[in-house]
Amino acid sequence: MSAAEPHDATLAALSALIAFPTISADSNLALIDYAERLLCKAGFKAQRMPSADGAKSGLVARIGPEGPGGILLSAHSDVVPVAGQVWTRPPFELTREAGRLYGRGTTDMKGFLAAMLSLASRVEASALKAPLMLCISYDEEVGCIGMKEMLPALGALDWRPDLCIVGEPTDMKVATGHKGKTALRATCRGVAGHSSLAPNYVNALHLAADLVGALRDMQAEYVASNVTDDAYDMPYSTMHAGVMQGGAALNIVADHAVVDFELRHLPADTREAFGARLDARIARIIAEYPEGTASITLEPIFEYPGLEIPVDAPAVRRAMALCGSDRAVKVAFGTEAGYFAQLGLPALVCGPGNMAGQGHQADEYISAEELAACDAMMDRVLHDLGRG
Repeated sequence: MSAAEPHDATLAALSALIAFPTISADSNLALIDYAERLLCKAGFKAQRMPSADGAKSGLVARIGPEGPGGILLSAHSDVVPVAGQVWTRPPFELTREAGRLYGRGTTDMKGFLAAMLSLASRVEASALKAPLMLCISYDEEVGCIGMKEMLPALGALDWRPDLCIVGEPTDMKVATGHKGKTALRATCRGVAGHSSLAPNYVNALHLAADLVGALRDMQAEYVASNVTDDAYDMPYSTMHAGVMQGGAALNIVADHAVVDFELRHLPADTREAFGARLDARIARIIAEYPEGTASITLEPIFEYPGLEIPVDAPAVRRAMALCGSDRAVKVAFGTEAGYFAQLGLPALVCGPGNMAGQGHQADEYISAEELAACDAMMDRVLHDLGRG
């Protein structure tokens, strides 16, 4: 038996979407133009949600009866950069080889977006007994910034779907949870001087090292705590220091250093509790130096909420039937689903491909069979909404 094939309209949409180089640093407006034309032609009522500077935009669209209920499908339009990666195929041109569809964003997550747009072309408003809603965001890859900006406008729409599916790659398994994330920048300031007299001064790099040591101690406390969730690959909250920069020259005691770090936390380990513990650690570090000579200040880089929906919730059971999934999972990466949950919507994650082996890599790909499975889910969504 031959493998299932995606719909022709899905392949056409994916080819068009891959050709838009919507790296997060660049505009996505050409892609939004394309999606808006397609959706309006299919009879959807579409509305843009532009960024503050107007260089990017989100897009929401709806078709079917007014009122609550229905299903909301969501995807982000941006992709990660290709710079520094060695591609053997053109990243912004869809290439099909041996059952695989190559191109930046095929897995994360223009494959799902293409299936959404293909579904839109098959919808007949008169056949729907409940509404179909679509959402396309921007700047997800740099901290879900676009969805955070879109949230007030989304809330004002007063859409009340019974189910919201964010189509990040989960191998078409229904993901009911992911950790939240808080990314912070610590600026460490000391007192500069000639390195021959280094003990007379305050080395900001030492402050930074002390801070990283404190983060490691906090990580050990998370590991040792009884706050765990074995559904995750890492069953506890995790700390990670990713960037440290500072100093001007070898013979100058550094008076400035910066550390970028993150917390990926389980719902039980709140951002507020983490902040209080971190502040106490920083206070102890600063207390070791003469008053007024050392400081560590924190500023947010970005944060996004985690997701947690009970596996026995009606929305989960419905999603599992739609996605053809026989079990619920939790994923290590973050998504925009937590923001939909903040609006009181029953949100979860399910989409084709997987992040570990396909997403964000050179020669990113999705298999035709995976994309066909997503099309099959979309067909079931259409049937579901036709029944009301």
